[in-house]
Amino acid sequence: MKAIARSVRIAPKKANLIAMMVRGLSVPEAMESLRRTNKKGARIIETLLRSAVANASHNTKQDPQMMVVKTIIVNQGTAYRRGMPKARGQSRPYRKFLSHIAITLGFPEDESPRSPTTESDSGKSPKSASRSQKKSVTLAKNQKKTETSSSDSSVSSDSSVSSS
Repeated sequence: MKAIARSVRIAPKKANLIAMMVRGLSVPEAMESLRRTNKKGARIIETLLRSAVANASHNTKQDPQMMVVKTIIVNQGTAYRRGMPKARGQSRPYRKFLSHIAITLGFPEDESPRSPTTESDSGKSPKSASRSQKKSVTLAKNQKKTETSSSDSSVSSDSSVSSS
């Protein structure tokens, strides 16, 4: 469920603005937002998205309406070297950039929320396990400080009552 367009005549910065807009959306939402966007990059990415949808429905017999845009990668291709005439027979060089755009479609992953008690430390990396231990130690210290400060305030209020 992939489509690639190579050497498209649009600057990668301009194409990437449109790509960020539809990254992670479902296919119908992405098609609608691209249709409403008045940019050259939107037309290019829309045709590429249509190609990816056609690939998914024809090659792998998937329902494209249930798919999401997993990734859109915009890379810089080669650049045309051009020149603008200047005074005294000189020319100012500039480049016209080309882009390589790749779209990958996929299905949304069902992520069920896990409670912290069911999560085991065996699947964690050592760094994340040590971070969670440090956080729990810090939380315990902060909790002790608040308990001692609240008990100190209750003791001081008791002492003021007994002295009067």
